[in-house]
Amino acid sequence: MAAVNPRKPTEPRVKTLSIHVVTWNVASAAPPLDLSDLLQLNKDNLNLDMYVIGLQEMNCGIMSLLSDTAFEDPWSSFFMDVLSPLSFVKGNKGGVNICLKLYGYYVSIINCHLPPHMANNDQRLEHFDRILEMQNFEGQDIPNILDHDLILWFGDMNFRIDDFGLHFVRESIRNQRYSDLWEKDQLSIAKRHDPLLREFQEGPLLFPPTYKFDKNSNNYDTSEKKRKPAWTDRILWRSKRQPRADPHAQRLPAPHFCLSLRSYVSHMKYCISDHKPVTSTFDLELKPLVSAPVITLIPEGLWTVENDMLISYSLTPDFLSSPWDWIGLYKVGLRHINDYVSYVWVRDNQVSFSDGLSQVYFNTSDIPETEDQFLLCYYSNNLHSVVGISKPFKIQPGSFLAQDPLGEAQPHI
Repeated sequence: MAAVNPRKPTEPRVKTLSIHVVTWNVASAAPPLDLSDLLQLNKDNLNLDMYVIGLQEMNCGIMSLLSDTAFEDPWSSFFMDVLSPLSFVKGNKGGVNICLKLYGYYVSIINCHLPPHMANNDQRLEHFDRILEMQNFEGQDIPNILDHDLILWFGDMNFRIDDFGLHFVRESIRNQRYSDLWEKDQLSIAKRHDPLLREFQEGPLLFPPTYKFDKNSNNYDTSEKKRKPAWTDRILWRSKRQPRADPHAQRLPAPHFCLSLRSYVSHMKYCISDHKPVTSTFDLELKPLVSAPVITLIPEGLWTVENDMLISYSLTPDFLSSPWDWIGLYKVGLRHINDYVSYVWVRDNQVSFSDGLSQVYFNTSDIPETEDQFLLCYYSNNLHSVVGISKPFKIQPGSFLAQDPLGEAQPHI
């Protein structure tokens, strides 16, 4: 039995990740037929590493909740139909906050829907503070959210334009004099007075206010209420390690963690809602704080569907494994962690362990013959997430048995 040495740690290099953030109050509408513009899929060179998509006012009727329990909600299903062929995999949904650890850095993602109406600005600001105060994360050694390296905060924040009358606002929009409206934007005013809110940055509002439109049109509200247009849909960020320019320095040192805004736009072509979607694209430049992955997965030798095959994997010394950890076999292009073709419980099937390297047997007799490529994912029960992914590989054809030969309980997330 051949043993494989764990990958040796190397000095981390500076990495640049591209992140595309989408916020959209969809007003209970179903997904449109084409979201290529929203997701930048109509660009010749799609250079994105991560999509962050936050929706508000999805249909929350009782029948919708029941159907979403049994089946995937239509928006998630639609996004994954589009993104899974591009090797993007759906992450957690349904929460206010998602906390990620990215190359050793803490990143928080907050999707919010603040109180509406012009007069409720104080409530919006109170909710903003309360959301920050309520972010308590399970698990040890997770710092307070204000100590996270990056916070991405977006959603229908419902901030309005004070003082200016409806005619002046609409004329400014028609003549694309958006800067005339900035000084009375409630969020911009609040940032001038609130020290914590001031720490959150935003790109320039160089697009028309995104609310309120007549549905299925690009016309602002023509109902009896004739609501005043406003930039209700916003994308903010706060970077703890953002470098500060020194006017006396000839050259700034290369930052270890720096977020820069590439674009901040609305998308007028989408008319299913009374809001227009807003997107930001960021470049995140960082120097990894970890020099080796938590798990390194290596499928051994030539895999066929006739034989039990061997998987080698190495763990970092500080990784706490569990008897309920498992390794799943997936087709490339998976949509969800539950889309495994087969699986193996790590502890039950372990055959070798030495110097941080473990080996387990993997039964391939229940794998259908296909030309598809496969990959392996290691799921940590303690962390409730995938912590290791192998490189893609192929499985050679052979005999096929449909039943589960071990009759084991299947993992389900």
